[in-house]
Amino acid sequence: MEITRSALAQMIDHTLLKTDATHEQVSKLIEEARELGTYSVCVSPSMLPITDDLGDVKVATVCGFPSGNHTAAAKAFEAAESSRLGADEVDMVINIGLLKEGRADLVEEEIRAVREATTGLLKVIIESAALTDDEIVAACKASEAAGADFVKTSTGFHPAGGASVHAVELMNETVGGRLGIKASGGIRDYATANAMVEAGATRLGLSGSGSVLDGADGDESAVDDGDY
Repeated sequence: MEITRSALAQMIDHTLLKTDATHEQVSKLIEEARELGTYSVCVSPSMLPITDDLGDVKVATVCGFPSGNHTAAAKAFEAAESSRLGADEVDMVINIGLLKEGRADLVEEEIRAVREATTGLLKVIIESAALTDDEIVAACKASEAAGADFVKTSTGFHPAGGASVHAVELMNETVGGRLGIKASGGIRDYATANAMVEAGATRLGLSGSGSVLDGADGDESAVDDGDY
C-alpha cells in the first residue's frame, strides 16, 4: 500500500549535513520544511541554535558524526550541548569498530552515556551497510538496552552505502514496535521511500525531500542526486 504525500512528509527529517553548508542554506532548508510539511530538519550542531521561524518543524542534529570514532565522553558532551542549544532530537553514530570487535557491551555503554546527556529523542546510527546481519541485530539490541528511541540505518557518508530494504526489515524484526526505525542514505525517489516504509521504517532522512514527495503525486521527473 502506497503512503500518501502528507503522511510521508510527516515521517521526514529534511536534512542538510554537507560539510560546506551555510546558515543561509539552513534557513532555506527550514523554509522548505515548512512548505513541504516535513516532521523536522536535521542540521549540524554548529548551526544551533536555530533562530528562524520553525513553525511546527522539529530540530534534529547529529553527534559523533560521521565516523563515530569519538570517545563516549565527547559524544555525551556534544549531545548535551546540542540539547542545551535547542535540539529536539539527536542522531548519534556508534563506534562501528567496537561492534566489529564483538564489544557490543561498550557500544551499549556509549549509547547510554549519550542517552543520559540528551534531553530529547535519541536516534542511534548503526551504519547498517557496513555490518553483517548479526552485527545489525547486536547494534539494535544494544540501542534498546541503552534506552534509545530509534535505530537508524546510515549517515549517508559511508562508502559501504546507505539504507537497504533488507536492513530496515531486519531492524524492524529486532526492535520494531518498541523503537522507531529511521532509514537514511540514498533514498532519492518516492518508490524507494515507500519501500522503506513498507519494510518498517517510521522515519526517513532525506536531503531531496521535495522530489521524493513529488513522486507521491505521480511525478518522478525530478530525482535528487544527493545522498544525505
